[in-house]
Amino acid sequence: MSQRRLEAPRGTRDVLPDEHRLRDHVVATAARLFTLHGYGHISTPTFEHTEVFARGVGDSTDIVRKEMYTFDDRGGRSITLRPEGTAGVVRAFLEHGMHKLPLPVKLWYTGSMFRYEAPQAGRFREHVQLGVEAIGSTDPLLDAEVITMLHALYTQLGVPDVRLRVGTLGDAATRGPYRERLIAHLQAADLPEDARERMHQNPMRLFDSKDPRVQAVMADAPRIAQHLGPEAAAHHATVLAALDAAGVPYQR
Repeated sequence: MSQRRLEAPRGTRDVLPDEHRLRDHVVATAARLFTLHGYGHISTPTFEHTEVFARGVGDSTDIVRKEMYTFDDRGGRSITLRPEGTAGVVRAFLEHGMHKLPLPVKLWYTGSMFRYEAPQAGRFREHVQLGVEAIGSTDPLLDAEVITMLHALYTQLGVPDVRLRVGTLGDAATRGPYRERLIAHLQAADLPEDARERMHQNPMRLFDSKDPRVQAVMADAPRIAQHLGPEAAAHHATVLAALDAAGVPYQR
């Protein structure tokens, strides 16, 4: 009788010492940079109640619909391994009353994230992610600070051939009219049934679709940057001006 060889589950990998030295260097460099800019280190649980991600990430996203590792624990509660870092950090911010602190509250984190997707080159079902969150302010200079930190991190690590593309999601006053324009474009297109269903939930999520048929339709869709309201346009212009002042190269 043959004995099954023990190995890491499909879509996961071991990080051996040589690679871990590089990984530790990346995290240490990021930690110094984030701390210099006033970001505190936060750690959240590897798993959360499923509603944290369903509400925080959005029911219409591929992450929630197709990629989450979700199970019922022995108490019958729906639990999910975290697929991304933001929702857990915001949950911790609210749970611990951090809104009472001077705002914005600036936090950084690192840890394993889990996505159930087809393993392929450079993509794993468990990966480690670094991230920052600045909660409690809509100041455009805060957006520019985060982008500037990312640019500085790549520069300090010596990552070659990095291109920064800056976009915008506008504001509430912009997204309403833009949503109507986008839905009008999508209604006239030949979309798969699941995409047509998502169109009415959150049409902008279709820009992230991996379906070639949807990608072809979205290639000609109106872009929100072309339909910004006055406040959103001023916000975006301030971000770009701050990046220019900081000497951060970018594309639009």
